[in-house]
Amino acid sequence: MIQHWIRFQYLDTTGFGTLDGDTIHIYSGNMYDSPKPTDGTVRLDAVKVLMPSVPGKVLAMWNNFHALGQKLGVAPPLEPVYLLKTDNSYLNPDEIIRKPLCDGKVAFEGELGIIIKKTAFNVAEEDALDYVFGYTCANDVTVNDIIKRDPAFQQWVRAKGFDTFCPFGPVVASGLDPATLVVRTVLNGEVRQDYPISDMVFTVAQLVSLISKDMTLNAGDLILCGTSVGVGSMKPGSVVEVTIDGIGTLRNRFDS
Repeated sequence: MIQHWIRFQYLDTTGFGTLDGDTIHIYSGNMYDSPKPTDGTVRLDAVKVLMPSVPGKVLAMWNNFHALGQKLGVAPPLEPVYLLKTDNSYLNPDEIIRKPLCDGKVAFEGELGIIIKKTAFNVAEEDALDYVFGYTCANDVTVNDIIKRDPAFQQWVRAKGFDTFCPFGPVVASGLDPATLVVRTVLNGEVRQDYPISDMVFTVAQLVSLISKDMTLNAGDLILCGTSVGVGSMKPGSVVEVTIDGIGTLRNRFDS
């Protein structure tokens, strides 16, 4: 069964629950471990929607889609290649992506996000999906000009780590088959990305398994699966929407 879990702020309280149409059914306890339903409900339009987890870390994949790798003329990696996005970059749905103080074009990258359910270390591929809580929409915002600015060191973390550069949400959907999903990114009403998750070099199960052999993953951690063709820059005042059917639409405005 597909469930849409949502975190929200209502008055002075932060809560979580499942979203059914325009109604949130409020739960108590731990969202990742035996959450308990309550009798409480609240309307979606009465709350502020928050990012659906508060990750201890976000791992962002590079070169994880065959189509983009072919366009860039780079071979598929032999193992996942990734960087970390720091917590200053996390951003709620509908909040503003801020233009950094430095120069350079700011690009959107619509992506599927994997939210971890429980502590994962050295997980076998066949068991990996047991450690996945669900999936969300994400935008791995990047200043591409910075990456190769210093010929002695590629600045991936700086390019992707500015304040507000990791919006994700609005919900985390459990019970989905990620291989059936399609990511669509719309900039100011124009479709710029429309690509299938089935084109990933490493599947969700492979990503969780292989990364867990590098480092322990904890409940709420977020893995960004990487992006495909269609990435482009945003001008201040632009609105970018990342939609994945079965999950929803992440919407943010980019401004100075």
